[in-house]
Amino acid sequence: MTTGAEEWTLPDDRQAVRRALVAWYEDDHREFPWRRTDDPYEILVSEVMSQQTQLGRVVEAWEEFLERWPTTADLAATDRADVVGFWTDHSLGYNNRAKYLHEAARQVEEEYDGAFPTTPDELQELMGVGPYTANAVASFAFNNGDAVVDTNVKRVLYRAFDVPDDDAAFEEAARELMPEGRSRVWNNAIMELGGVACEQTPRCDETGCPWREWCGAYASGDFTAPDVPTQPSFEGSRRQFRGRVIGTLREYDELDLDTLGHRIRVDYAPDGEYGREWLRGLLDDLADDGLVETGERDGEVVARLHR
Repeated sequence: MTTGAEEWTLPDDRQAVRRALVAWYEDDHREFPWRRTDDPYEILVSEVMSQQTQLGRVVEAWEEFLERWPTTADLAATDRADVVGFWTDHSLGYNNRAKYLHEAARQVEEEYDGAFPTTPDELQELMGVGPYTANAVASFAFNNGDAVVDTNVKRVLYRAFDVPDDDAAFEEAARELMPEGRSRVWNNAIMELGGVACEQTPRCDETGCPWREWCGAYASGDFTAPDVPTQPSFEGSRRQFRGRVIGTLREYDELDLDTLGHRIRVDYAPDGEYGREWLRGLLDDLADDGLVETGERDGEVVARLHR
């Protein structure tokens, strides 16, 4: 196979490669509750929560979320501010993901009569569901997905089979490897391989990696991998202060700018670097996401959660 000027090949005995990985996964893998369900709503919630949060921390949030809103009908019927508040309280990353999840539940109820679409293309019609999430839900809920390609999968393909650091090449290799009609177990298995055995610091022998006999990196001892963008620090980030705005406005019906500013950061100064102009920019972003709104009271600008 060729991508640009680079050539690469997969092992001739692909059936053996497939059998080895699936057997390794089925013999022993990390237990997550969303791996024990094929409910598309429960799987969508897990996928959205996992986008910026370590899986160990997602478990508790996922269970609490589904206890509170066990179906799309329950989630669609609740107030968006409650969903955003839950997201903030559990430090689940960008609050607009809570908004999108809430809107997707409404779509399922209003546009699909409560029944989830089943293919990756159809699932992308839901608010906030991109190609990766749509494919994951189609795979894990309906066994009807394409090969999932995430950071872990890229690392595995790059090391094991010398697939070049090129998205098209990764997609092609992943597609060629996945056994037909087995997207559920295959995608779980290859992501598990990347998450447990083929981490940035590999644990080949310790985890009994099933691909050692075919792996170029294992043979050469060269475990370099594609550069992976690092997440910006949460502390002091706009994400952090967006969350503080939402959390504060949940506690107070509405607040004027200066009162809100002083409540979300100790170094707030109306005319300073982190003052009214900075705060207005933050509120504008949140307003664009449909999370807050501003108005006037007694001649002063005030902010409140979107109603």
